[in-house]
Amino acid sequence: MKKLSLLILVALTAASLAIAQTGTPGTSPPTVYGGDELGAHNGYGRGCVMCHAPHGGALGNGASATTDPNNGLVALWGENLTPYYGKTVNFGGGSYAVLLPSGATTVSISDTNSIVLLCLSCHDGSIAKVSMMVGHTYETLPVVGGTAPTLFGLTQGNTGLNYNNEHPVGPTATVSCGGSHSWDCTGGGNTLQPIEMSGAASKVFLTNNAASFWNAETCTSSTTTTWGYTCSSNPLSTPTGGTTVNAVTCTTCHDQHSMSVWTVKSKNYTTMFFIKGYYDPYNGGNSVAQFCRNCHGGESNEMKGLMNVPTW
Repeated sequence: MKKLSLLILVALTAASLAIAQTGTPGTSPPTVYGGDELGAHNGYGRGCVMCHAPHGGALGNGASATTDPNNGLVALWGENLTPYYGKTVNFGGGSYAVLLPSGATTVSISDTNSIVLLCLSCHDGSIAKVSMMVGHTYETLPVVGGTAPTLFGLTQGNTGLNYNNEHPVGPTATVSCGGSHSWDCTGGGNTLQPIEMSGAASKVFLTNNAASFWNAETCTSSTTTTWGYTCSSNPLSTPTGGTTVNAVTCTTCHDQHSMSVWTVKSKNYTTMFFIKGYYDPYNGGNSVAQFCRNCHGGESNEMKGLMNVPTW
């Protein structure tokens, strides 16, 4: 009897861990790796000051090698940006070039290229490998096991600032409308009009994927009503010069402040790798595919006429 009770206890514990791992979509809270939503960005206890220095910017964080006294003006950035100024970084097979800002005074958090610069100041392992980073993800890769690299310059196939096998980012990596791989929406591309999820299939996608980052944006337009909003999205980024384009940058897909939890419309969803959406490969659903379809709408179930496929 004691052995049976022990087996039952072990089974219940395993089941509880499985539920804690995947979480229930939209409930609070999902599993939080490491006890804080910052996860790996908690920096072994350094926390926010790993990236932001409240006093002195990069110089205040001990980056004595920086030659730019203005480093740290934007977001109190605490990493040394000097090695990257003016460099051209190639993504996506070399077809998507990103010209990084020439100095701290040209860095802006609303600039696609600047966001890439800030992220690379930690995640590039080619020019200046940041101390305390181990070079691989905190989480284990689902299904296949192992870990993913976090220093792009050290991953196989990448040399220097040539990130050919990384997802395209930058002003030319845009989410546009029309064509075989994009949404039935109005605006998009290199126009001044933000993407609006106005088509019937787009609306159904939002219904099926309540955790979509399109639902999280603050609306500025009153021309279209979708999903309970007067509009569905702001541009994904505003590159240098103020021209509004729906450009992809690092923070389009990643929320750097929350590794395990994605919150949208007052609901919390399980995620991993700082993914900006419901991203849970463990539960046998299609949350991962649905996240990618946030931008690659042409591959969605809804665009093929399959309107009743749930997200999970």
